[in-house]
Amino acid sequence: MPLKEIHIPRFPDCWESCGNCGQGTVFVLEVHVAPGDRIAFGDTILVLETGKVALDIPSPYAGTVQEVRVAEGDTVSEGELLMTLLEP
Repeated sequence: MPLKEIHIPRFPDCWESCGNCGQGTVFVLEVHVAPGDRIAFGDTILVLETGKVALDIPSPYAGTVQEVRVAEGDTVSEGELLMTLLEP
């Protein structure tokens, strides 16, 4: 069973160019999973907030959450490690 890392996805290009929804810091608004949770591909694992827009982040894998590396209120950057997941 391989261990997978889930990272903050690449922010949409429009966040940098438009100047509306991408203003300010990006932080974790909600965390929907905890270690031991079984999740499916596409399940929302957390919600990011930019100050203007909230963005659901889906899981790119199915499996069991091993470790969650962020908490609600944390400031995050593109590419940052969110959690590890053990695939079935």
